[in-house]
Amino acid sequence: MRGKVGWAVVATAASAVTFFFGTGLDPVPELAWVAPLPILLLAPRVPAAAAMACAFLAHLAGGSGSWSYFWHSQSVPRPAALAILGGSAVLFAVATGLFRALVRRGHGLLAALAAPGFWTVVLYGVSLLNPTGVMDTLMTTQADRPSVLRLATVTGGWGIEYLVLFVPAAVAAALAPRVHGLARVAGLVTVTVTVTAAVGGLLLWTTPPPTGPSTRLALVAPGRNHWAPDVTTPDGQAVLKSYVDQIGRLPDGVRVVVLPEAAFAVDQTGRPLLVEALTEVARRRNVDVVTGVVDTTPDGRFNAALAIPPSGPPVEYRKWHNGDSPNLTAGTGLAHVGGAGLMVCMDVNFADPSGEYGRAGTGLVLIPASDEDADGWAHSRTALIRGVENGFSVAWSAARGTPMLADAQGHVRAEARTGDSPFTVVVADVPIGPGKTPYARFGDWFAWLCGLLALIGAAVTLFGRTPRKAPTPAGPATTVGA
Repeated sequence: MRGKVGWAVVATAASAVTFFFGTGLDPVPELAWVAPLPILLLAPRVPAAAAMACAFLAHLAGGSGSWSYFWHSQSVPRPAALAILGGSAVLFAVATGLFRALVRRGHGLLAALAAPGFWTVVLYGVSLLNPTGVMDTLMTTQADRPSVLRLATVTGGWGIEYLVLFVPAAVAAALAPRVHGLARVAGLVTVTVTVTAAVGGLLLWTTPPPTGPSTRLALVAPGRNHWAPDVTTPDGQAVLKSYVDQIGRLPDGVRVVVLPEAAFAVDQTGRPLLVEALTEVARRRNVDVVTGVVDTTPDGRFNAALAIPPSGPPVEYRKWHNGDSPNLTAGTGLAHVGGAGLMVCMDVNFADPSGEYGRAGTGLVLIPASDEDADGWAHSRTALIRGVENGFSVAWSAARGTPMLADAQGHVRAEARTGDSPFTVVVADVPIGPGKTPYARFGDWFAWLCGLLALIGAAVTLFGRTPRKAPTPAGPATTVGA
């Protein structure tokens, strides 16, 4: 018993440490593949309650780097923060319990398939129900590995979410004490194929990003965030002039410039002032200017992206997903300027409107955004994953975050952190994506497949027979007397 307690402590600590460094808001990608392994190796060797308790503690402690962010977040209510922190730990504990039950019944391969499937399909369900969507999960940890992200063009990010947990589950299942014969061979073959594919992917990762016809894009974000200053006030006019001056200083060849979310507040009186000032600089520099606005109209109050082309009327896209902001009206349609799509910030936490742009063949999406410093990298990579899923390049212009330009294959062409200077300017040539990926066409089929795998695993756990231990062979008979 003492030995099992010692191994439980070691496994929990090892998993917690690797979860801490391998996940969260600034992860080491390779550690995310390792973090679940100590717990999954432990699970079939200790009682079920102990295995699930160790899994819960490891995940909860491993996520401690994000506790402060979630607790003080302006976009995530505290009840939701508690649900995220505690719920993800519970989810890992239940997935570990399912894995343990299956391997102890000798179903090693099914355990390796079903436990990640359960994890993935539950997160998929959360993404459909949560008003702030989903970000900063296992798929986000791999966002700087383009070779891994390519899987998302077929399976969506859910394929990456699944794969990162499947690899340690397959290793642990192949080494489980009650998995023998063909089940162990199948597990070892699966591990070998997965590792070979991973090594091949890392080799591909070293290849240069794609080249081809590109558009020069610029992002302009302030060092100090001014949330929606009214353009009719002196402060709003000063902010507007500072942006116009920055656009005027951009290098030659820039064709599109994107400002952050809620850079201005406008109504029927202020809107003409903003449009006039941005149209003048758009014509002078021959650029499309896209800015975030909070637009008050007779139809409601919208968080929107307003595009000002050098010629022609302005184009407005209204944000679909406003979280728990009751004073904002949700938009419903798509919008394009010069062939590029428009979105706003939290929209990337959901499958749509990104999927609709992908199905429409849109190759570039321009996204005004605003973050909370700590989550800047993670949120920019959520946008990047949406681009890879749906085949479009991304221009992510974030105040208090990480302005980023990325191509449709997941290569970051340029990025910076805001806050070190009055304005952060990012410029790069970005190729236009192809759009219409298999994922854009067929949607979340892989998430549904994960649900099927989880259902099969649960059914076998509940209704399958637990194999009996083989009886100990009797010793040779002894004859007494004649």
